[in-house]
Formats: sequence, C-alpha cells, structure tokens
Amino acid sequence: MPQRHSKNNNDLAFFTYEEKRKLGYGTQRERLGKDSIKPFDACCLCLKPLIDPLACPKGHTFCKECILECLLAQKKDIKRKLIAHDSQKRQEKEEEEEKLTLQKSKELDAFDQQNHGAVPQYYDRSGSQDKNGFHGANSVKTTSFEEEALRTMKAFWLPSATPEATVKVDAPSTDTICPEGQEKLKLKSLFPISFTEENARQKSNKSVEKSYICPSCKSNLTNTMSLVAISTCGHVFCKKCSDKFIATDKVCLMCNKPCKERNLVNLEKGGTGFAAHDDHLEAKNFKHLGSGSGLGLVKPAPKA
Repeated sequence: MPQRHSKNNNDLAFFTYEEKRKLGYGTQRERLGKDSIKPFDACCLCLKPLIDPLACPKGHTFCKECILECLLAQKKDIKRKLIAHDSQKRQEKEEEEEKLTLQKSKELDAFDQQNHGAVPQYYDRSGSQDKNGFHGANSVKTTSFEEEALRTMKAFWLPSATPEATVKVDAPSTDTICPEGQEKLKLKSLFPISFTEENARQKSNKSVEKSYICPSCKSNLTNTMSLVAISTCGHVFCKKCSDKFIATDKVCLMCNKPCKERNLVNLEKGGTGFAAHDDHLEAKNFKHLGSGSGLGLVKPAPKA
C-alpha cells in the first residue's frame, strides 16, 4: 500500500506539521478507551476487581486488604515521624541547657577575672570581650530584636542556613487520610458494600467477566450510571431507584433494613470518556516546541 509522502518527508530544512505533531506540538486530543478508565467495581489502589470491598464516606471503593495495608503503613509512618520529632525536641532541650551552662560559666569566669585580675576586662551579655576596654555608650552592641532577626534570617552565608544545618522535623499529624480523596479517614468509618451479581440465566454465554445489576430495576451497572450504596447494609442501587424508593421509604429494598438520608453514599466512578457525560475534562498543560531547546511545557492561562 503506498505511503503518504508528507508523513515520510524528512529532508527539508524546516519542520513539517506532521513532524511537529509527532513531537507533541499543538493541542493533543484523544478519546480514552475502556482500558484507560477505572471501572466502578475496581479498587482505587490496585485497580483490580474488588475483593471484599470497603467504601469510605466519600464513596471511594477499596479492596479490604489494600486499604488495611495502606492505613497500617500510614500509622507506621506517623509513629516514625513522632519518634523523630520527640528526639529532636529532646536534643534541642539538651543544647539549650548546655548553652545556659556555658553562659553561666563564662559569666563566673569574667566576674572572677574582673575582681582578681590586674587589668579589669569587660564582657558583654553575649560573652564577647571588648578589646579596647570600653564599656557603655562607646561600645556597639546588637539589640535583642537584631539578634532575633539575624537568627531567623534565611541567608546562605549564615551557618544556620547552610545545607549542613540540621533539618527540623515539624510535628506530624496523627490522622490517617484517604489515599484517593485526601480527606481524614478512620478505620471505623469504612463500611462493606455488596453488588448484586447477574444471574447465570440472564448472563450471556460469551461474557466472562462478572456483571452486576441493580436489584431494583435489574439494569446492568456501568460507569454511565450513578451508583448509591447504603452504609448500614452495604447494598448498591442505581441513583434513580435510590431517589425514587429508598430516599422516600427510608428502607432498603433488599433486606428491609431501615436507613436514613445520611446513610446514602454516592459511589465514585472512573468515567466514560465522553465529554458530555464527565466533568473536569479540561487539560492541565499542553506541549509546544520551545525555541532552541526542542520540546517545552507550558501551562494554559486560567479562565476568567
């Protein structure tokens, strides 16, 4: 089959549009396929089909083993940071006590030398000796405000601001966070969910993957549908059935367990790839050919 000459022409002194496009020039538009979108029944951590699924109050779903390992790793990291912070505070306290002891010893030595020495010598509060022997209005001293400013100044020529200076560890937060939504998450706030699997009679012989249905309207659950889980019993329904029956009757359609409006949790989904269905599809950055260096990266200007 003959090939297009414009796509294989590489002996020109300038870049063609096809060559620029291969380097990432211009706006790149691509519709995501099914393999690039997380299904509604996939774990947010391992991206595999859910095993013993648990959901957080914000609707993110996880495998039980994945979320427990994640929270345990966060607990260990918080414990390690707390130990490092406590050791740093202990070290700072020891250094402060050592400075006070050294300052007192300098003052005692200066007092003893001034009273028993042949020539009186004067020391200021910082412990430095005045070479000329002047003490009072003629001596230049830094005030406490200037000392504090010099101590907190971020300058590379100061010893405390050099890379060799000790890195201070801030007090860590003791709260575990959700790995997907980045909000506070506790183990007791997670609740198990259960999907209603399609019967073997209704399921086609060709389909190998598990397919789930809404137990009320018997429609197949997909990413195009908004799903609602009940935190008290864990059953999952479509949004239409939840608003029409569960929200009004205040009872689960599967187990007849009473529930309240706050027990209805909207489950997060991966999307469909269609702009008319999903939100927040605006690109964060785009590529262009930089002058002299080839490929660059520029962020778009915010909308007014």
